[in-house]
Amino acid sequence: MSKFDLLKIPFADVYQMYIQKIERKGRQAEELHTVITWLSGYEEDALQDSLASNIIVEDFFNNFPKLNENAGLIKGTICGYKVEEIEDPLMQRIRYMDKLVDELAKGKSMDKILRK
Repeated sequence: MSKFDLLKIPFADVYQMYIQKIERKGRQAEELHTVITWLSGYEEDALQDSLASNIIVEDFFNNFPKLNENAGLIKGTICGYKVEEIEDPLMQRIRYMDKLVDELAKGKSMDKILRK
């Protein structure tokens, strides 16, 4: 899938992939919501509205109310890229989310995932 294709699909589709990934590993949707709201600044109601509205990935990630001030503490490799070295702000936000979902699926504690 090209970058352009990814950006144009509904965020709700990506969200369903996140849910499938974490639930296979015994995690809960509520934990995913905690991760998403922590990173993005979306309130739960706004997140639900985004999922229902078919907002595309590009718009969901570009319209974060407030990127968490500790997002820069997210380090490591996801999909072959070091998240801290990604220069495109949009792609970095997407990869931050991918990294957090991956950590959730791998069983990390919420305190570590949320960089507390």
